[in-house]
Amino acid sequence: MIQPRGAQPEANDTPFFRALLVPHRSLGRAGFRVLMAALLAGWMFCGVLFLAIGAWPVFGFFGLDVLLVYLAFQLNYRAARAREEISVSRTALDIRQIAPSGRSREHRFNPFWTRFRVSRHDEIGITAMNVEGEGRQVAIGSFLNPDDRESFAMAFSRALATAKGR
Repeated sequence: MIQPRGAQPEANDTPFFRALLVPHRSLGRAGFRVLMAALLAGWMFCGVLFLAIGAWPVFGFFGLDVLLVYLAFQLNYRAARAREEISVSRTALDIRQIAPSGRSREHRFNPFWTRFRVSRHDEIGITAMNVEGEGRQVAIGSFLNPDDRESFAMAFSRALATAKGR
């Protein structure tokens, strides 16, 4: 859209709600290094003991355990690169989902015709959140923990109600 010089963009197009959803990881990189150092130290200590008594195959299997823990954490950190960017304005609800690989999918809805569905379990809380509209359904926040899902659902519901003028 071309605007005359000096004209301001419509206030309706400015997002009044933005959220960046990222997976929670309780162990940071520094903690990971400490954990791996402790595992390696334990592996070396026990491995040397087993080597001393002649059980040399055990030494290798101890190392395999440390390698598997390392690989599991690397996969976990790779999965933590997933992101979801959500913005709501009076005229648009934009959802951008970024996979751990960096591949991005974008979804745009008219907020007036959009529904926000939340699935709940009595003991767990929110188990799934979906945005539905225009014959499409998009799952959001699947990687969030229950507390984060709850707070996001409340804030997003309010933003969607504001966009609809309620």
